[in-house]
Amino acid sequence: MNGKLSVIGTPIGNLEDITLRALRVLKEADVILCEDTRMTKRLLNKYEIQNELLSYHSHSGLAKVDKIIALLEEGKHLALVSDAGTPGISDPGVVLVGEIQKVLPDVVVESIPGPSALTTALSIAGVPTAKFVFLGFLPHKKGRETLFREMGEEERTIVCYESPHRILKTLESLKDVMPERNIVLAHELTKIHEELFRGTAGELLRQFEENPKAVCGEFVMIVEPK
Repeated sequence: MNGKLSVIGTPIGNLEDITLRALRVLKEADVILCEDTRMTKRLLNKYEIQNELLSYHSHSGLAKVDKIIALLEEGKHLALVSDAGTPGISDPGVVLVGEIQKVLPDVVVESIPGPSALTTALSIAGVPTAKFVFLGFLPHKKGRETLFREMGEEERTIVCYESPHRILKTLESLKDVMPERNIVLAHELTKIHEELFRGTAGELLRQFEENPKAVCGEFVMIVEPK
């Protein structure tokens, strides 16, 4: 009898942001698949969950996928979590879920809804959300400038993720292609130092020049419609 895979959204910062259902399923699962066992243990220890952990991340090879599939074939109940947020959203879990659905189509894959930086940021940004396009993490090099030009022509709200190491370069590029468009930057979401920055790309660059310590942690970047 095939097992079951539960895809579980976990907190993006505040460990209290987890549902009762998620906690129950984490306790019930035979094995919890996670990106970084150290990160996941912080959450599990808080709620006294002692289940077996198995790492699965972007560098996991086919042997690890085969092991996970074998566990499902044995009838095991597996829970999939990411370091933070919902697995499969700009996350290596999407590859695993796709492979399981292809190889074991009879396995039940259920979603246990939870936090996502994408929706968390949009909910407090105060921008139109009826239509938006999500770009995930922006490319490091190849196609980066082309993407920025395309963003300049986009008529829907744009949401993407950016690292603190590249956010200033990104703002420099956006200052050229969309100098008048308003941008919202959110970081440290749900944490003590949660903060939103608003303004054009040029205005945001000046804010960070005046407060360089604010350039820390991953950012959710939201660009208002054209």
